Amino acid sequence: MDIKQLKSFISVAKHQSFSDAAKQLHTVQPAISRHISALESELGVTLFQRNSRDVTITQAGEQLLKDASAILALTEQAKTQVKRAHSGQLGTLNIAHLSSACLAFMAKLVRLYKAQFPHVHITLFEMTATEQIEALKKDQIDISFSRPLPNAIADDYFKHDIYIDKLVAIVNENHPLATATSITISKLKEDPFIIFNRDEALGLFDETIMLCKQAGFSPNIISQPRHMQTLVTEVAAGLGVAIAPYCLRKLYSEGCHFIEIENTNSYIPVQLQYKQSNQSATTRAFVDIALNTREEIQRLMAD
Repeated sequence: MDIKQLKSFISVAKHQSFSDAAKQLHTVQPAISRHISALESELGVTLFQRNSRDVTITQAGEQLLKDASAILALTEQAKTQVKRAHSGQLGTLNIAHLSSACLAFMAKLVRLYKAQFPHVHITLFEMTATEQIEALKKDQIDISFSRPLPNAIADDYFKHDIYIDKLVAIVNENHPLATATSITISKLKEDPFIIFNRDEALGLFDETIMLCKQAGFSPNIISQPRHMQTLVTEVAAGLGVAIAPYCLRKLYSEGCHFIEIENTNSYIPVQLQYKQSNQSATTRAFVDIALNTREEIQRLMAD
């Protein structure tokens, strides 16, 4: 049985007339008769009792009417769902982000997306840059908000700068330099250093070491936390100083003072990344919204 046969059957059952069914379906009566005969032959039952004046549905026909109506409803639902999926209105979307770098704007981005695509299921993952690289490789996430990818894999991904961050010094509010608006890194050479764990952010760790060496000293590293909130909390507790991205001020940073570093050009992009092989309409739709919101994000993160 096929869809055309079922539509003919349902129309005959509704109108109790082959000719009226033909009019409704904009075809000829012989075509309707062929469809009903084909169904009866395939199923081995009589669907209608007919004479010169009346068409009456049989008990077998009543059962088929229920099932045929459900089949056609599912067919229409499938068409709708396919169109939604094609336009990015249906499916799933897995997004990973650096919490410290994206905390201020991620919720709004998701709200904007959900307002346009309410049937897409979104899952957010808080991951370090290293974790995001592995998740991208294994197709565990669709979109990454992270630091620039290593050169070895960068060509496999589309990349868009969302905003440019910078490195700053972070000191406790009671530190002798807490009232300064800018300093040279050499001012911190006697302080114990808290540096984000190298395994989680290779570039950030190495750049911090390089900046200290350029200033003429090797930092006394007393802690390498794996979470940026821990780093900020340790500075607030007076355990040491840190050199870290300015975005950390968006975390709970009471008790910390953020100081501009003089004579450095440490610009750190926060990028939206996704595989070039990712042709998902849901991904494309989210990327469009993020890029359309980029200027607003840049203003927010500059404050």
